[in-house]
Amino acid sequence: MIDTHCHLDDDKLYPNYEQIIQEFDNYDIEKVIDAGSSYESSKRAVEIASKHDRVFATVGIHPEEVAEYNNEVEDFIIKSASNPKVVAVGEIGLDYYYEDENSPRDMQKEIFCRQIELANYLKLPMVIHLRDAYEDMYNILRDNKSKLGYGLVLHCYSGSREMLREYNKFDAFYSFGGAITFKNYAKYDMLRAVPTDRIMLETDSPYLTPVPFRGKTNTPLNVGLVAKKLAEVREVSEQEIISITTNNAKTIYGRLK
Repeated sequence: MIDTHCHLDDDKLYPNYEQIIQEFDNYDIEKVIDAGSSYESSKRAVEIASKHDRVFATVGIHPEEVAEYNNEVEDFIIKSASNPKVVAVGEIGLDYYYEDENSPRDMQKEIFCRQIELANYLKLPMVIHLRDAYEDMYNILRDNKSKLGYGLVLHCYSGSREMLREYNKFDAFYSFGGAITFKNYAKYDMLRAVPTDRIMLETDSPYLTPVPFRGKTNTPLNVGLVAKKLAEVREVSEQEIISITTNNAKTIYGRLK
């Protein structure tokens, strides 16, 4: 399995990330992608990936961290792109759930568009964080369609089936994590509608811990629980889900191969 989105760099996992990696074989984990979400997070992600063959990284500025975006950060993203262990620009995007003076919507949109341009320039796919901003996200992607040629992933996608059809127009990939195991999860129709060649696994650890460990700190070792639930919802075997999602991850993230 490939956990396409985790945060080994997070303070909740960073002190123990070596031990977590040592357990990969016991949980049938082939590779993981540590998703950078701030300047410091991205630097840590690259550091971890550079030390471990089975860890890869993304570099980018999360919408809640856009106030820190500057020339130094941009130069870091550009420089990091030459590292073969860096597979994408991300996680970038829009998040209107938590709004404060450090991440106003106009600034989020501006920095997101700038990082779309960067990903296109660097010939790398994008990992997109999207929360409560589905229409603005669609409009930005539509207006920048000529810059999406290297692919995009909507991580932890939680939109509607109707919006899924719209994002499919951009040949988007979608990754799903522990939220699909929650008792109150209500989007099975959408989950079944995701194109087979566009679906992937993730944990978003240390967040969104899947059932039955909800309430505890999440790690990439729980990605198999996501695979199990996804197989159940889509009415296929776990092995088929593992094969499909692994192949899809290697398709969108060419450097994983």
